[in-house]
Amino acid sequence: MEGNLVRLSVEIDEPEFDRALGDLVRTLARQVRVPGFRPGKVPRKVLEARMGGAGALRAEALRESLPDFYAQAVVDTELDPIAQPEIDITSGEDAGAVSFDAVVQVRPIVSIPGYDGLQVTLPGFAVTEDEVQRQIDRLRENDAELQTVERPAIDGDLVTIDLHGSDATGAEVVGVDDYLYEVGSASVVPELDGELHGAKAGAILAFDAANPNEPEARVAFRVLVKEVKVKKLPEETDEWADESSEFSTVAELRADIEDRIGKVKLMQSQMALRQKTIEALAGLVSDDDVPEVLVDAEVNERLHDLQHRLDSQKVGLAEYFQATGTSPDELLAAVRTDAQQAVKADLALRALVEAEELTLSDEELDAEIRRMAERMDTTPANLRSQLDTAGRTGAVRSELRKSKALEWLLGHVDLFDEEGNPMAREDLELNASTDSEDSEDESREGSEENE
Repeated sequence: MEGNLVRLSVEIDEPEFDRALGDLVRTLARQVRVPGFRPGKVPRKVLEARMGGAGALRAEALRESLPDFYAQAVVDTELDPIAQPEIDITSGEDAGAVSFDAVVQVRPIVSIPGYDGLQVTLPGFAVTEDEVQRQIDRLRENDAELQTVERPAIDGDLVTIDLHGSDATGAEVVGVDDYLYEVGSASVVPELDGELHGAKAGAILAFDAANPNEPEARVAFRVLVKEVKVKKLPEETDEWADESSEFSTVAELRADIEDRIGKVKLMQSQMALRQKTIEALAGLVSDDDVPEVLVDAEVNERLHDLQHRLDSQKVGLAEYFQATGTSPDELLAAVRTDAQQAVKADLALRALVEAEELTLSDEELDAEIRRMAERMDTTPANLRSQLDTAGRTGAVRSELRKSKALEWLLGHVDLFDEEGNPMAREDLELNASTDSEDSEDESREGSEENE
């Protein structure tokens, strides 16, 4: 059929359907209350009479059993349906064997042209001198002393001020004395910083500004500048390093900072590699190839998860919208955009599985089921039986094959830093290995000290 619709023709022989009909009769016999008969002992003829005849009973058996027969056919044919089927009974409505057609939308195999030449840009993990110096300066600021200066205030200075403000009725709405304020921080109202620029100790400032809590209202501010102060940072000496850190010299402190920044950058690059690779692959999928039914399902799941999280935090939707400054339409648009991207990534990985003919062994599937069973506190045999009955074994297999596809892709994309320079994948792996060895060494050293 056209597009990603398929027609599944199913035939049920007469004995098999008779078993389904018998199961229905036994169920109804237990449920129906007929005077003169104990529950479970109501004769079939009596049930047929109460339901309107043998034809009505058979119709009910068809209604009850066809979904199960369809589900088993899906498992047997390894179809991957993404919507409810349209079922048309072609024979057997009145007697004999039953046949039906199920037209269903299945997950498409999309095109991913150029997947074997993808390029990914990652944050580099080289550490610059400026980055180290900024960390050093932050440490020095912790030991900074405030010194009073006679010059006019500039950004970054700390001024001691008396700050008072009145509304249109003359009532004071702001009142604080000896307030230490950083010029340029804009932490009160933006106009305050403009007034303080160039002000010296003893200056009296007066200006109007909007009330931050009520933008329609105005506040008349009066400010007395008492002192202008600057931060005096300690000299970057070995003595300072010894007193303010765990290192004896500045050189040792700088080396440690450089190493820590490098590790953070490496971790960021490793994390970005996976996400950006998936995004690049998903970008190969045309929007026209993405079934709306999959996007709708993903949107509903994400909204359900959000509602569950809000409920667990006892936060209502109205409070959420107020806190985030978003509207329901904006939330839905954002969720739909993310859902569209997630579906494209899923379809792209499935397409890569097929393109590279990535297979999954029975041993690999069994190993995954063992891991799942351990997490769910059940036995592998019991879990496998549940998965088979629910038709979910194929989904587990598919997820494992997608993981293989991502692993293959991570090993084949071309890597570049943000300046366009090629990055060696071995550097990422080598550094990660070195970090792991360092951690193991630290762990062993700690164990030896404890002993």
